[in-house]
Amino acid sequence: MSLDIQKVTANIGARVSGVDISQPLDEETVSALREALNVHKALVLDDVDLDDAGHQAFARHFGDITTAHPTVSAVDGAANVLPVDSERGRANHWHTDVTFVLNPPQATTLRSITIPPYGGETLIASSAAAYRDLPEPLRRLADTLWAEHTNDYDYAVPDEEIDAEKAEQRAEFTSIKYRTAHPVVRVHPLTGERGLFIGGFAQRIVGLSVGESRKILDLLQSYVTRPENILRWRWSPNQLVIFDNRITQHYAIDNYDGLPRRLHRVTVAGDVPVGIEGKESYSIEGDASHYTTVAAPVAA
Repeated sequence: MSLDIQKVTANIGARVSGVDISQPLDEETVSALREALNVHKALVLDDVDLDDAGHQAFARHFGDITTAHPTVSAVDGAANVLPVDSERGRANHWHTDVTFVLNPPQATTLRSITIPPYGGETLIASSAAAYRDLPEPLRRLADTLWAEHTNDYDYAVPDEEIDAEKAEQRAEFTSIKYRTAHPVVRVHPLTGERGLFIGGFAQRIVGLSVGESRKILDLLQSYVTRPENILRWRWSPNQLVIFDNRITQHYAIDNYDGLPRRLHRVTVAGDVPVGIEGKESYSIEGDASHYTTVAAPVAA
């Protein structure tokens, strides 16, 4: 094994070389990649020679994989692969993948398929660094809070921007309604780190009004999106990025003038989040058993 791992920023991200992920990986290499993901939160691999089957095989090194999405259709012939396609909508808001279900994915893998000649970067933020940045009074408050996450909420999009295609996409996304309560501060099951587990699907603090919740969530989110906590990744052909969905957020920048942009996504089944007092998240509405198995919890 000649695995080489080079940090990209102080708080998040590393480039990995010296491994051909299109080939079967030995346990030593897999362990090194898992440890690198724990440390750096996001890994970038260049010049990957993968099709959808190879992409899924690589993701399985980190655990069972989910189906493509709880409500959105998969790539034809690949039920576990989600097309992240500019023609099907743009995720240009900060979020952690699928936090509206009880056990969101533990890891997300994205592979470049079609890259615009400019723009189209993906931002990935460390919610662990964000938690560390909180002043002590805010940290103590965040430790006590729970938030309700949902896929069905008011996006506040002007009527003139809603056409028939966007309405159809939204109807598909909310075809099964989910609501789940998660701790605002999640304890990572492998590292024991604490991270702010919020993002775009977190719509209300349990016990507070929507208005009160928005003020608190916006304040906490401002620490996640500090520039020093963000990896801004400009895609190249044949790249794969994997990030720890338990302790990051991400944002796909819509800055490429509507040019074609397509990635393929495969996610790894996750465990049920746990707060600092050991209490697990709980489902309020929606069954996601068709989408994901529940990964066994792992002691830090």
